[in-house]
Amino acid sequence: MKILTVFGTRPEAIKLFPLLHALRDDPRFESRVCVTAQHREMLDQVLAFAGIVPDHDLGLMRDRQSLDTLNARILVEVGGVLEAERPDWVVVQGDTTTAFAAALAAHYHRIPVCHVEAGLRSGDLANPWPEEMNRRAIATFAALHCAPTGLAADNLVRESIERERIHITGNTVIDALLWARERVREAPESTRIMRELERRFEGRRIVRISAHRRENFGHMREIASAIRRLSQRDDLAIVFPVHRNPAVRDVMQVELSGLDNVALIDPLDYPNFVRLLDIAHLMLTDSGGVQEEAPALGTPVLVMRETTERPEAIAAGTARLVGTDPERIVNEVTRLLDDSETHAAMASAHNPYGDGQAASRICDLLKEAPR
Repeated sequence: MKILTVFGTRPEAIKLFPLLHALRDDPRFESRVCVTAQHREMLDQVLAFAGIVPDHDLGLMRDRQSLDTLNARILVEVGGVLEAERPDWVVVQGDTTTAFAAALAAHYHRIPVCHVEAGLRSGDLANPWPEEMNRRAIATFAALHCAPTGLAADNLVRESIERERIHITGNTVIDALLWARERVREAPESTRIMRELERRFEGRRIVRISAHRRENFGHMREIASAIRRLSQRDDLAIVFPVHRNPAVRDVMQVELSGLDNVALIDPLDYPNFVRLLDIAHLMLTDSGGVQEEAPALGTPVLVMRETTERPEAIAAGTARLVGTDPERIVNEVTRLLDDSETHAAMASAHNPYGDGQAASRICDLLKEAPR
């Protein structure tokens, strides 16, 4: 059975490489890989670390290209790959423009779609944007829905998806994280960037920052204001891998440069990211994936959004919504820094996102599921 997996961003690559490893090692499948390179450098870092060599590299990244242009280019180019490969299944992950356009191309070519990490919902089409629309649209024509949690599966049932096409698999991001942590421990030289920062900030607790969501582009100065206030603490070090988008980078460079205990660094490759996740005292983020990854390593997460498509983390107590108001951010971070019981409760709460065996379950489903 030929499986074509299509992805284009670093988060997709992280969440799909465990499945690609499983498909590669399973004699039941011929695995083919197509990348759109919606992200380029960050994608390539993960591919190299995971040992994944694409069969098709479309190289569609362009500076400042609009979503409609990117979507159209992916739709056409992936369509050409489908004509050449004629796979039995197309696998997409999550809610990116690549996932949506590739799934739509497969639908146009009457090839069944397997949606990994299906069923996430915030309930608000504008938040996160455009991801909420992308994942809802993919659900309307996917043939196989691999939901990470029971709540995600329930979301699909409420949208009238056939129950027999919905399966709870856990999230492949946990598979990836556990695999990567072992590799990092075996090869500390792979995390040179973080080892240097650890020496620089020895004796201080580390807060890891990430901010890149489009709906937060208008709130970057508020986020920077909160970080600047937190940086006044002598017991704290802030590590901020700054997204390359000018809407993020330009603001943060102006607002935060020159602060002794704030490290504004380039986006980390995956091994260094895993190391930072492992040593951070807490995470302050607007990312979706970090809400799943950090709890697996016992790191509390404060989410700079008003809604999340990962309410399981909120319910489990591993994450908390704090929005983008500087006062609220500072208060919540301070609480976790100064109240050891609150921090311990979040750090020890059960991670609802899986046991590290999601990829093998998806392999079995691809072989057995009706198309």
